[in-house]
Amino acid sequence: MNLENTVKYHFAKSTLIDDSPRATASDSLTGTDIMAAMGMTQERAALGYSAFLGKMGISNNDRARAIELLAQYALTKCDSVAALRKLDAGVKPRVMRQLATFAFEDYSRSAASVKQCECCAGQGFIEADVFTMKSHYTMKLPQWAKDLKQSPSDFEVKRQVKEVARFICSACNGKKVISCACGDCRGRGKAVNKVLTDKQGVPVLADCKRCSGRGYERIPSTEAYAAVCQITDAITLDTWKKSVKPFYDQLINKFDVEETWAEEQLKQITK
Repeated sequence: MNLENTVKYHFAKSTLIDDSPRATASDSLTGTDIMAAMGMTQERAALGYSAFLGKMGISNNDRARAIELLAQYALTKCDSVAALRKLDAGVKPRVMRQLATFAFEDYSRSAASVKQCECCAGQGFIEADVFTMKSHYTMKLPQWAKDLKQSPSDFEVKRQVKEVARFICSACNGKKVISCACGDCRGRGKAVNKVLTDKQGVPVLADCKRCSGRGYERIPSTEAYAAVCQITDAITLDTWKKSVKPFYDQLINKFDVEETWAEEQLKQITK
């Protein structure tokens, strides 16, 4: 049994009228067995199992727990990086938690994920200055003005007025969020390779060069750096690129490693 099969057990199902089990074979697992197996997996691989549940959107508590566990792990390993080792004792835990938060967001992102629209800042509308020409008359048109064949424009004063108007954001169509799927492969991870297609004369699919076959855009590490700069200015951009970013990438990979470990434990328990 793998982790993906456990997702359905976190949603309500119809009640069983009689006391006969749903199993059709003597070696089939009952619902109680599955619940016990998930509890044992949570005990053996807390980080990996909580991260998986948080990624699947099952529980916000598991998401928070996964971030907290990774932040604790980062505190035990960050002294290997000189720039992080020199941070103040009160600042270091906050930096580790910020890195853990961004690491989880990157780990849990997929082609089906959405992100806040940058064009409208998540408002769904954009404001723009609109200039219109308006006019007014300085006095009421007298009757003799018609007799003298005067034009009404002789009494008209025109002026240009600037107004602020709201328009639906063209990037997100007012949805406030946009898809994280790769713009080239549309989340499939595969795109037509023009060079191979020209050689063979038929469309040839290959890993998308823009997303490296993932199907979605990763969170830029500069966003994590900007968040760290809100906490401390002790880390320069060059230091981030040379030493801190590799450590940040290790935290992202830690989630994948722990999820694999949690799945191995679940298979071992339910075999």
